Amino acid sequence: MGLDRISSSLRHSSLLAGLLPALAFGQQAEQTTTTTSTDLSGSFVQLGFGFVIVLALLFASLWLLKRLTSPGGQAGGLMKIVSSLTVGPRERVILMEVGDHWLLVGVGPGHITKLGELPKQALPATPNGPSTSDFSVWLKKAIERRPGQGS
Repeated sequence: MGLDRISSSLRHSSLLAGLLPALAFGQQAEQTTTTTSTDLSGSFVQLGFGFVIVLALLFASLWLLKRLTSPGGQAGGLMKIVSSLTVGPRERVILMEVGDHWLLVGVGPGHITKLGELPKQALPATPNGPSTSDFSVWLKKAIERRPGQGS
């Protein structure tokens, strides 16, 4: 009788040992699903946080760039560029207002040359170049000239 009892206990324990991995696998599958969804939501949170950090750095660098390039103090109000004309691929002629005088300077790669000095004057009301109203008149005439398109 003792031998039968031991063999029956062994049979039950081997059956139990066979079921334990299956039960553990079922619990592991549930944990894996929960862990995967938690990892995925954590990844989205991390991605969103990184995006916010990048945007904050972008705006901070733009603000800093604006502060560094804008003229400040008294010098910012004393000098102004009145007009500029490009005369070559890297050369420009600039009319600058400095106090009560206008300076005409030539700017090239690596050097600036004073071309002349003028007393401060009133600016002309309209530039000498073509205006937008001239373009609109030209466009209207061009449309009217097209066959079948004019009204």
